[in-house]
Parts: sequence; structure tokens; C-alpha cells
Amino acid sequence: MEDHNKNIKIGENWYYIIIQNPGTSTEQYVGFDDGKTKEKFIPAFKTKDHAKACFTLMPKDLFNGDYDTQAVIGEDLLEVANKNGHKLFLLDDKGTLLEYLN
Repeated sequence: MEDHNKNIKIGENWYYIIIQNPGTSTEQYVGFDDGKTKEKFIPAFKTKDHAKACFTLMPKDLFNGDYDTQAVIGEDLLEVANKNGHKLFLLDDKGTLLEYLN
């Protein structure tokens, strides 16, 4: 059996995010626009349970796609967010902003 953890380095930061249409050609991180500031952001979570709990509170297009919670290495997540002009916010299970990650 292949060891899926062999490439994980000690000290890497992992965050849980919501993925729309996982495993398809249209897979993407779920992001939002702040209604007041018009700033684009991707919500990130430290636990899968927090991501799932907050996801139930988030606005989503339930009729256009599937959603899943997945862990992503922080550096990869920051790269995608910066490349696409999104801020990266660490949220808790109720959607409270805990920290700006970029």
C-alpha cells in the first residue's frame, strides 16, 4: 500500500476549506465577496468540524454543484488566494473572523 503521508513535512500548516465540484474539471475553492468592503475572500478553518459547521451557515448555490471539505497545505492555499486576488480568512465554526492569513 502506498504511503500517502510520505511527502508531508513536519511544521507545514494545513487548513480546511470548502471545495465546489470536487474531483471534476470545474473543481474550485469556495470564495465570497464581503458585502460591505467588496473584498474577495476564501474562508479557511483549523478543523474539519469547524469547516462543516460554518458551511451550513454560508450562502451557497445548492443547485449547481457538489461541495466537500478538504485539507490544503497553507502555502498552496495562500498561493492560489494571492494569484486570484482573494484574501484568506481563518474563521471559526460560527463564521467569526479569527485571523487574516495573507
